[in-house]
Amino acid sequence: MNSAPAFHAYGPAHLIVIFLTTALPFALAALVRKTKSRLLERAIISALSLVLVLNYLAYLALIRGMGVHSWSQMLPMQLCDWAMLVVIVAMWTGNRSWFEVAYFWGIGGTVQAVLTPNLAYGFPDFRFFSFFISHCGIIIGIVFLMLTRKYRTYPFSIVKVFLWSELYFVVTMITDRITGYNYGFLLHKPEAFSILSFLSDSRPLYLLQFHLLALVFFTVLYAPFAIYDLLRGRQLNEASSGVP
Repeated sequence: MNSAPAFHAYGPAHLIVIFLTTALPFALAALVRKTKSRLLERAIISALSLVLVLNYLAYLALIRGMGVHSWSQMLPMQLCDWAMLVVIVAMWTGNRSWFEVAYFWGIGGTVQAVLTPNLAYGFPDFRFFSFFISHCGIIIGIVFLMLTRKYRTYPFSIVKVFLWSELYFVVTMITDRITGYNYGFLLHKPEAFSILSFLSDSRPLYLLQFHLLALVFFTVLYAPFAIYDLLRGRQLNEASSGVP
């Protein structure tokens, strides 16, 4: 384990992961549209869900094999763990509300993890695969739902997901205090460089900035839909008024 290769951000392996994460949901959605098969769509959802769950269980087995037996370090309390559960529920139920939460949590938190991973181990170490399967699988599931079922978010979605995020924040703060483990990076910044590195070293201010940063991320993630609605409304107004 000590001889595991180091992770190199934006090296060949990392760039391939980013490419596959971007391309795969479009390829799967195109296949579903071409075949018009609900059975195939359900099979893809089943496969994505199974991969996410098995990868998580394999990760738990891995860290136990490395000598990490304390329950305090094995709890599903990272935001990506919650996002994984929510995206699986959204895929299986088709519930738009669950999709909205999955979209903001998955894209907002997981994309950052893919682009600036808090990861020490490179390809072909198992921890490299486990990390990216868990994070990229969430993104693939969300984009797949958007492409196949035309799901999207609305202004009130930001309020809804912020309230869910506050629930996660409170539960994780309590968990961190009990375990002393840095779930959700609420005790301190991650070791790897990320956007959180720019926040204050003062913990109360850090947590306040954390909240504000979440709102900024949610707003930015909603922006494409807002722009689409604005342009669409303008086109409809021009069409109704006879403007060429």
